[in-house]
This record gives sequence, structure tokens and C-alpha cells, in this order.
Amino acid sequence: MSDETDSKKKPAPTIWRVPDDLWAEIEPLLPKPGPKKKPGRPRVPDRVALNGILYVLRTGCQWKAVPKEFSSGSTCHLRFSQWVKAGVFDKLWAILVERYDELKGIDWRWQALDSATVKAPLGGEETGPNPTDRGKSGSKRHLVTEGKGIPIGTTLSGANRHDMKKAADTIDAIVVERPNPEEQEQHLSTDKGYDYPETREGMAERGYQVHIPQRGLDTPTPEPGDPHRHPARRWVVERTHSWFNRFRKLLIRWEKKAEHWLGLIQFAACLIVYRRAFLG
Repeated sequence: MSDETDSKKKPAPTIWRVPDDLWAEIEPLLPKPGPKKKPGRPRVPDRVALNGILYVLRTGCQWKAVPKEFSSGSTCHLRFSQWVKAGVFDKLWAILVERYDELKGIDWRWQALDSATVKAPLGGEETGPNPTDRGKSGSKRHLVTEGKGIPIGTTLSGANRHDMKKAADTIDAIVVERPNPEEQEQHLSTDKGYDYPETREGMAERGYQVHIPQRGLDTPTPEPGDPHRHPARRWVVERTHSWFNRFRKLLIRWEKKAEHWLGLIQFAACLIVYRRAFLG
């Protein structure tokens, strides 16, 4: 085998079971079970239920189709609902982003913002008619990433909600504290869908140097040596959306409750950050 082949980096393995070090971060966040009200079968261990939730997220199966090795689908869904209500996945995401910062370093200099739309056949909270899908019900995932594509914040909206209306909320949803823009320069890249004064002003108020192509105009290519010339940056958030799409449960929204849909997205974000920090 050549040295060139040896030097190639192997892709990180897909996570199908919660690893020990990740479980060590999750376990302290889980709410303690209350006293048992009546005798019966022993409580399903939290880690077993969490692996069942991970199975649903990975495969996209219905909750009732969860294999028996993870207990019943109703148990997994009940535990998932309880943990979403307790903010477990949101807190875990913040912890893992901090761990990533310690190990790899967050690239705050260039951040990127974009949305992705999915079908939502059952409707529910934060859904709306999708103008690009004959008015069928859909939902948007709005996402902001740091410079290397690590997801750091997300919000939801209906498919008919304009991207620029959620730009400020998505930035404000970043799960860890941003550095002071006066001490560390921060740029934000978006597409033409955010080319509105409201977006530019809102991002400037938050300390960003905003990079938004103008609607109706071809983006000029600066000449070599031009101080305004920068490498393409927005592609990282598009790639991150593709990482989310590898979780089959996120390809179509079947959850009626927005908090449950958001919880699945947050859990996927946790796994993405963990994989990049510890396995990448």
C-alpha cells in the first residue's frame, strides 16, 4: 500500500449505538425518574431507550416499529418526549460544541446561514404551504454553522415563511456564547434570499460583517489581489444540511409537535458535533 493511501483519512464510523463517552455527557442531563406508582416490570434503562431513539432517527422508521431490543416504541417515544421537555438535547448540543471548541477550535470568523425545506404531510406546529411543492404542507429547518460547518444554532418555521424573517432568530438561537465582535472579527455568509435591509441591519446590530449577494444581479468575481476577494464560504452550511439529511427521520417531518421535531434535529446536531470532535 502506498504512503499516499496510508495518509488518506478514513471516514468516521456511523454511530448506531450511543458510545460510552457520549453517554457520560448525556446521563447527568436526564431527569431522575419519580417513584414507581404501582408494581410491575422494571423500568427500561435510559440508555436502552436512547439507543431506540437513535435507531428511529437513523432509520426513519415509525416509533411503533422500534425493535424489541430497545423495549417498545411507546416507551422510547415517551422517554423522548420527557427529555425534549427537559431540554436534554439542547443542553447536550451546547456541551458538545464546547468540547469541540476545546479539541478543534470553533471558527467564529466565517459563519454561514441557510435553510432547508422538508415535507410535513401531517401538518402541525411550524408548518405551512410550500410554494415550491404545489402548496403542500412543509416545514423549514433554519441553520447557522461556524466556518468548518459545525452546526451551532437552529430554528423552525413553516415552509411559506421567508428565510430573512428567521435570520435574526436563528443567530440568537446559537447554543453557546459568541465571542465579542469587537474583539474577534465575525463574517456571515448567506444566499440571495436574505438580501433585504432588515437582514443586513439585524446582522450588523449583532456585530457581523455580512456577505449577501444582491438579488437580480450576477455576483461579480473579484480580480486576484482584490482585498474584497474571499474564498467561497456558504457551501459549508449546505454540506451541513446534507449531514442532517443522512438521518432518515429528518427527510420527512412526521412529528406534529414542533418541539418534538426540533428535538430530533437537536439530537442529530449532537451526533454530528460528536462525530466531528471525537471521531473525525
